[in-house]
Amino acid sequence: MPKPQCNHIQRRTFLADVGMGFTGLALGALSHQNGFARDHSDTAFTPPNGEPHFAPKAKNVIWVFLSGGYSHMETFDPKPALVKYGNKTYDETAFPNPTKDPLFMLRSRAVVGGDRPHSKIFPMQIGYRKHGESGIEVTNWWPNLATCVDDIAFVRSMYTTDNDHNAEFQMHHGRHKLDPPEPVLGSWIHYGLGTLNENLPAFVFIGQYKDTRVRWDFDANYLGPAHSGVELSLDPKKPLPFGIRPGSVLAREQENQFEFINQLNRLSAVEYPQDAEVQARIKSYELAFRMQMSVPDALDMSGETTDTERLYGIDNKTTAVYGRRLLTARRLAERGVRFTLAYLSDYGEWDSHLDLKKNHARSCGRVDKPVAGLLKDLKRRGMWDDTLVVFCTEFGRTPGVEVRDAYKVYTGRDHHPHGFTVWLAGGGIKGGMVHGRTDELGFHAVEDAHYVTDLHATVLHLLGLDPHRLDIPGRKRLEIDYGNPITQIMA
Repeated sequence: MPKPQCNHIQRRTFLADVGMGFTGLALGALSHQNGFARDHSDTAFTPPNGEPHFAPKAKNVIWVFLSGGYSHMETFDPKPALVKYGNKTYDETAFPNPTKDPLFMLRSRAVVGGDRPHSKIFPMQIGYRKHGESGIEVTNWWPNLATCVDDIAFVRSMYTTDNDHNAEFQMHHGRHKLDPPEPVLGSWIHYGLGTLNENLPAFVFIGQYKDTRVRWDFDANYLGPAHSGVELSLDPKKPLPFGIRPGSVLAREQENQFEFINQLNRLSAVEYPQDAEVQARIKSYELAFRMQMSVPDALDMSGETTDTERLYGIDNKTTAVYGRRLLTARRLAERGVRFTLAYLSDYGEWDSHLDLKKNHARSCGRVDKPVAGLLKDLKRRGMWDDTLVVFCTEFGRTPGVEVRDAYKVYTGRDHHPHGFTVWLAGGGIKGGMVHGRTDELGFHAVEDAHYVTDLHATVLHLLGLDPHRLDIPGRKRLEIDYGNPITQIMA
């Protein structure tokens, strides 16, 4: 079979498409319009070659996500003014009413209704104190993580612009629900750097969820399925659907099956050399075969010591599930997985509209020891300088008490995108520091405010990537969506 010239579709393929109608022509035009195909005259675009743009400070990322929106005031940004002015209105405090601040409308882009009014200030529901040589304040729900503050950079001035839980997906792909979607951060990293281990996925999702929308958290969108996250379960006997060779099939027999499938796919690739779906399918079958041995080994914790299991809280039923997820994340990073999204919650678990004190106490108790264990384990295993840990949620909670007349009980806080806290540790990060500030009531990010894409740009920068150089034709992002690295927290 003659090879196509200049990487173009063969003449007979073109005639076949035209002979069956103009579907092929329409598809080609739409593909070019949407950035999947290019004119060969477009020589300015050079796809990534897997090399960083400049010297990286980290090699891989463990992105710890807590779904639902934890209260920044009851975690890492305590506000004593909430106690002093508890049950008073904003106008009755010594501070300007934050709902009348121009920032309120500037950073509000509601999908579901508008920001609901919260007339009475809700006092802090837990005490706090300073920790470490840095004297950083952390609430008493985090006794284990508090011992690590000198290794952490807290960013107390994050904001998103969505008052609903679509802000979760905004945290991962940098776009508001009303904007066209973008690939998630893990997909950009995979696209820009490729893999460190050909036998494992470059981008992995660990967690269980009841809401299928969570799949958007690891969706590559227009970068194509080859760059999407791969969901793994913690069961080494069944780490992913159809991921284990059936006992009735010999290893050599399965290898022959994969080879035959690849031959068919490669024939299609000759006919349609620019078809990203075909190329992704070929890679996925090749990776799937290699993963059958590598993934179960990565998930098999039988070789871990009792001391390590205790460090992550695996010996305690309260912390065991999240402890296993983070220990798995460490094992994957150790084996070269670039980006692991570790979901340390059920979908919306931290969404404490009611009973915040009860719900946050329970959830903090499930997360505190495992995440502190991860940081300590990375240090003792010599992985600290190579591994960046990001700990975040989609928004904070309101300083005011949530008023829901249907319940007649006011014990929680509402969604709050205007200012909240995330933190980073490990590869390339200064420890023992606080960057940015919310106002005295914890309402607005007022000092060194950062939209979510600044967080993305920081991660990319630490991995040696310039987000401006990851664009592809037809898919240029808005300027705000590139973000700016938070250099103040970098070592």
